[in-house]
Amino acid sequence: MTGRTVLVTGGTSGIGRATAEGLAALGAHVVITGRDLTRVERVADEIGSATGVRVDGLAADLSSLAEVRRLAERVLLGLPHLDVLVNNVGGYWNSRHVTTDGLERTFALNHLAPFLLTRLLLDRLDRSGPARVVTVSSHAHAQGRIDFDDLQGERSYSGSRAYNQSKLANLLFTYELARRLGADEITANAVHPGMVRTSFGAEDPGRAQRVLVPLLRPLMRSPTAGAATSVRVASAPELVRTTGLYFARGRPTKSAAASYDRAVAARLWSVSSELVGVADGLVGPSGTSRASSERMWDR
Repeated sequence: MTGRTVLVTGGTSGIGRATAEGLAALGAHVVITGRDLTRVERVADEIGSATGVRVDGLAADLSSLAEVRRLAERVLLGLPHLDVLVNNVGGYWNSRHVTTDGLERTFALNHLAPFLLTRLLLDRLDRSGPARVVTVSSHAHAQGRIDFDDLQGERSYSGSRAYNQSKLANLLFTYELARRLGADEITANAVHPGMVRTSFGAEDPGRAQRVLVPLLRPLMRSPTAGAATSVRVASAPELVRTTGLYFARGRPTKSAAASYDRAVAARLWSVSSELVGVADGLVGPSGTSRASSERMWDR
């Protein structure tokens, strides 16, 4: 990965940090994101010191569409090329939370954020090709259903239902993106990290999490083991043209039948485009700056 640039969202802890560490250890210039600037810069410095390569950090709360756009703008201004985008950021909330955009937070952060960020960065990825988009999903998608009549959980909310739906949305998006890109310079794949020892869901855990997680923690994988699939799909030379697949434990695996529904995927793409305010096609919205691409961002 020497000479290649990678953006990892949610890279300050857990699987995201382990992914950034793994790719930096392979020589990549890694850029991580997180909500708190001080923490982002500290983690970036720690990873850089441990691996001996350049690691940068950008602060962004990706549950906000404006913050997603701001992040994309800073990436376009600061990175002349982008070889890999790892859509890692995600969360779980047992009770319903609403973002600054009036969207349900799980759907906004887990699906709309990677959907919009990928769309805004596609041109830069294409120019840097062959490039890769890696989106972290979960086997929880198998219990998911895209409820177009209540995507935001306004009528009835369940933390697990919202999470499962968002993880299914990750796969539907990945497969639809791969179809729309075709034999382009960008591949799109999704990964399952497994059950990993992280603080995932700790901000607003459900009863099952409070009871089961302490019992299961000794059996869970380490963040490094959980990130191994993301690192491989983002870097393995033999996967340079592999697209539209779902990986678990480093290998392609079949996802749930619902994830292959092309009609649902196309509808979700259209609805998501409307929610984030971009055209239904693959081109980013007009006004996305491509100027001053040589100038790095101000941290």
